[in-house]
Amino acid sequence: MHPYADDVTHDTHDTPTSNAASQAHLVVNLSPPSLCSYLPDRASQLHFILLDSGEIIDPERYTKLCQQGFRRSGQAFYRPNCPHCQQCISSRVVVNEFEPSRRYRKILNRNAQVSLQLRPAASATHEHYALYQKYISARHADGDMYPPSLHTFEQFLVASPADTLFLEFREPNNKLIAVAVTDRLSDGLSAIYTFFDPDPSYNSRSLGVYCILQQIKMTQRLGLAYAYLGFWIPTVQKMRYKTNYAPIELLIHGHWQYFESAPTPEQVLELLATQPLTFNN
Repeated sequence: MHPYADDVTHDTHDTPTSNAASQAHLVVNLSPPSLCSYLPDRASQLHFILLDSGEIIDPERYTKLCQQGFRRSGQAFYRPNCPHCQQCISSRVVVNEFEPSRRYRKILNRNAQVSLQLRPAASATHEHYALYQKYISARHADGDMYPPSLHTFEQFLVASPADTLFLEFREPNNKLIAVAVTDRLSDGLSAIYTFFDPDPSYNSRSLGVYCILQQIKMTQRLGLAYAYLGFWIPTVQKMRYKTNYAPIELLIHGHWQYFESAPTPEQVLELLATQPLTFNN
């Protein structure tokens, strides 16, 4: 799923990420180069931290990693470290300032009868896996998660070193139609993965958008500041949706930059091309 490999190098550079990792007794590794799955004309590398099976991470340490642009997949935390490209940008919604647009209000209304139940990821059932299997087979048959397997499901979404919840969305007849897998942080919620019923009869319900809106609402109810939505790539069309949940902050040159409305790709690319100020000691 991600290019973790046995042939890795330890990253010994004196960076904020390395310092945070050493304080947390975590080892940051560097993956070998591989082809980028989003920009195939470019090479990709990752900083990653791989915890042992069953190992737990302290919520404060996890939050600091997210604040520095790391994401979680199973027992691994990762962020791109590509020498010649910086387009994978961490994003987070400023939930206390978020107001759903007219389109989003319509989606909430179309799903007004849907109920939300919370379940620890560790108590996932075959019902969840069956929906995941259906979703991957219909929506991602051309991706590296196909064919779906119970092993991948368990390693990717169930096995977790964090406080991970399955947000279950059900019809009035109790039919499970969507699951948002979400990590609780000290400053917000981190959206790990969402899968939903791909049947065309649900297309007008926009279940993927609905799940994001509900995670934003849950973050607000918990009194937390941010909903982390993962990486955003300005030149990849299918990722454009993430910045529509404004106000949003993007991690650019190591600093979270605030955007009151959705930034354009050109605006962000210009910021990426601007070298950050450096000061000599």
